[in-house]
Amino acid sequence: MEKLNLRRRGVLSAAVASLTGIVLAGGTSTGMSAPARVVDWREHFDRLNNGAILADLRERMLHFWQAEGGAPRSYRISVPQGRDVLRPGMTRVIRKVEGPTWRPTPAMRERNPRLPSSLPPGPGNPFGSHALYLDWDHVRIHGSADPAEIGRETAHGCIGLANADIVELFVSVTVGTPVRLI
Repeated sequence: MEKLNLRRRGVLSAAVASLTGIVLAGGTSTGMSAPARVVDWREHFDRLNNGAILADLRERMLHFWQAEGGAPRSYRISVPQGRDVLRPGMTRVIRKVEGPTWRPTPAMRERNPRLPSSLPPGPGNPFGSHALYLDWDHVRIHGSADPAEIGRETAHGCIGLANADIVELFVSVTVGTPVRLI
């Protein structure tokens, strides 16, 4: 077996490349967040008065820019099963809830009438630890206690983040923050 010949320059280049990916991702803390392509908020929003959230359903990434500037943050997300559940467009955050209560949508109830009418906050709650309510019916940006869901088509109409990521996003987002889905 041939020994690897790692030169100093190669090691330094690899280190810089790996750190650059972390910086581009906004330095998020969980490992669920992944380096993403650099996205310019000006391509999607006119201004950042209340910050801005861009959810890229195809890339399965959520990007957040704070009103006062700073490095954008990017998070890997779970997206709804099927392309017809969420439509592209503009909405906004209308409410923030720590420890949300989950209630099935009418469509979910129709598919499964035995679903409970609600689930209180806690480990079995599909909304995870926090939720951002949007001004579209039954659409939320919320946490998920199951890391295996993130980056996949597992949601039933919402955008899911790892619980650690939704906590980080939750404290930075204000009511009125515009949200664009593409």
